[in-house]
Amino acid sequence: MCTLYLLAAILSEVAGTIALKLSDGFTRLVPAIIVVVSEVLACVLLSLALKRIDVGFAYAIWSGLGTAMIAMIGIFWFKEPLTVIKLSAIGLIILGIAGLNLR
Repeated sequence: MCTLYLLAAILSEVAGTIALKLSDGFTRLVPAIIVVVSEVLACVLLSLALKRIDVGFAYAIWSGLGTAMIAMIGIFWFKEPLTVIKLSAIGLIILGIAGLNLR
């Protein structure tokens, strides 16, 4: 169950970050509200995951997967440029997460 909490925390944090982009500097009300709700929910879910998952491992997965997902969403949804360096960095994040799972 804690793994599901961690996955839900990651998805909630990603949703909050997307809403942050759409909030236009907190000038748009609905995305701004989504940011606050999503980020609070992400922290609550992460805290539930931490009941059974080591904090260093859980935080690395949470931040790493969230970062990789946001980078990919930026490329595909927000049409941000895809560079070799960006693609390599995303690959390294994924390799790092895979390495942590070998613990």
